[in-house]
Amino acid sequence: MCANVIVAEDDAKQAELVRRYLEREGHVVTVVPDGLAALDQARHGAPDLLVLDVMMPKADGLDVIRILRAEQRELAVLMLTARATEDDLLLGLDLGADDYMTKPYSPRELMARVRTLLRRTRRDEGRDDHHMLRVGTLTVDSVRHEVAVDGVGVECTPGEFRLLSAMAAEPERVFTREQLLAELHGFDRYISTRTVDVHIMNLRKKIERAPRRPVRLLTVFGVGYKLMDPLKGTPRAQAR
Repeated sequence: MCANVIVAEDDAKQAELVRRYLEREGHVVTVVPDGLAALDQARHGAPDLLVLDVMMPKADGLDVIRILRAEQRELAVLMLTARATEDDLLLGLDLGADDYMTKPYSPRELMARVRTLLRRTRRDEGRDDHHMLRVGTLTVDSVRHEVAVDGVGVECTPGEFRLLSAMAAEPERVFTREQLLAELHGFDRYISTRTVDVHIMNLRKKIERAPRRPVRLLTVFGVGYKLMDPLKGTPRAQAR
């Protein structure tokens, strides 16, 4: 599975190590030393994946993610961070990172994450059947990576889109937080199911008219969440 990969890392030794492992697996690798160079390469190099250190000169990794997602660039982003607190990691995911690893990390585990992320990305891109999901006036297009409510487009981060896609594929099914966390890909032991709660909260701001009184994306207390068509009647579950 050959891919075009950018490695944005200001530590030259670490960048060289990652480059060697990636090239050993057949990937084409471009190494850049700072955030501005990462942005330039992402805009002009047609990459499949960006391996992105958070602490970098000129522009940090979080700013890079924020800008790339604002420009609606769909490359996968794997974030590398020494910031192991849950709030820092949730911020990266909320901005649009697809996965993350905390430093120090095993290069072999990094390669496993890269393989999984590329497989999932290409699997999603290859879907051309039953790609339009509808739950009432909410639509999710898995091919164009678009969400709309009442015909109006809604911008979602990659993580938000995966959760919404999973729930739209099985409306009214109750998903546990653990099941939804699995949709976000195997985050490591430093993260918790609070990740899901953050994504749900942000999705409600985007798809609900009154996020504090949701009628589409509902909490089932003690279990998890489900997606409903609000025109089908008043649900029994009450939302937080």
